[in-house]
Amino acid sequence: MTKYQSRKKAILLLADGTTFYGKAVGREGSAFGEVCFNTGMTGYQEIFTDPSYYGQLMIATNAHIGNYGANKDEIESDSIKISGLIVKNFSYEFSRDLADSSLQDFLEKNNLLAISDVDTRALVSYVRDNGAMNAVISTEIDDIDNLKKQLAAVPDMNGLELASKVSTKEPYFVGNPEATYKISALDIGIKKNILRNLSERDAYIKVFPYNSSFAEISEWGPDGYFLSNGPGDPEPLTEAIATAKEILKNDLPLFGICLGHQVIALANGIGTYKMHNGHRGINHPVKNLVTSKGEITSQNHGFAINREETEKNENVEITHVHLNDNTVAGIRIKNKNCFSVQYHPEASPGPNDSVYLFDQFIENIKNAKITS
Repeated sequence: MTKYQSRKKAILLLADGTTFYGKAVGREGSAFGEVCFNTGMTGYQEIFTDPSYYGQLMIATNAHIGNYGANKDEIESDSIKISGLIVKNFSYEFSRDLADSSLQDFLEKNNLLAISDVDTRALVSYVRDNGAMNAVISTEIDDIDNLKKQLAAVPDMNGLELASKVSTKEPYFVGNPEATYKISALDIGIKKNILRNLSERDAYIKVFPYNSSFAEISEWGPDGYFLSNGPGDPEPLTEAIATAKEILKNDLPLFGICLGHQVIALANGIGTYKMHNGHRGINHPVKNLVTSKGEITSQNHGFAINREETEKNENVEITHVHLNDNTVAGIRIKNKNCFSVQYHPEASPGPNDSVYLFDQFIENIKNAKITS
């Protein structure tokens, strides 16, 4: 009997009691988190290692996962950040010359529990209708009552601060020390490709822990400031919000992505809310209201900023909107050198329609240096 044939049975139990059955991949045991789905057809390794997914059980909507293996260069952080993985067909074999290992080996190395042979079309339809909720993947299928008790104790994502779980503990540098521009980046869940995009634009970046003060991130004399993506609810990030307020008060160049975008909104008195399902995928349509051009974007967020409050704020301009549901996808602070977007211009995975935003940030820094 092969390893594939002898795999243990596993269960996916949702908080409302709904159950799906499958087979275990990787380790045995249980994994808890908020269940969500990503509609991307490629880039699974980057998704699994994106800090923004911390604490979530990921449903892959692509029917085949693992067929191109894993590559050590296709990661967005130092480890897998999802809590567990849910797939239809898991490919133990891979056919790609650039792969370093199978996805199975990658999951086992990172001690991740996955479940396959799940009817993911039915599961995603159910989550779409009923909204994101906590769930558990487990091989302990003979003790459902105990799983329900453990699941009931898992905190809800609404109000949950997770940036501290994924942020760097100590500051570190990225890029060329002789670069023209110096940028302080607040790490509330930063992706590696964001740092690559900044360093490729002649910037030297110092990355700071999530709770760093304005005094701490400004001490080395940066030319601009960046607030990263990240997981969880933005409202508990009181220290990051306070730092953003100080940057805005001093009218310094500031750019925010995803969670950083939400922090900037909160710093301007605009509230945020937990979405029914959120946006997760690499084909989300966004309209740039400044240029009237459309962009296909990579997105990963379960919270959004309040559109009504944004429209009422005289100091804030909506620059981008999501064309599927008209949620706010980008803002600019009218009287400050600051803008932000809800989506991921660095993609990884995804299209490159929005990389111009990094050029815009560098241009803002350049102009600020000229006028200072």
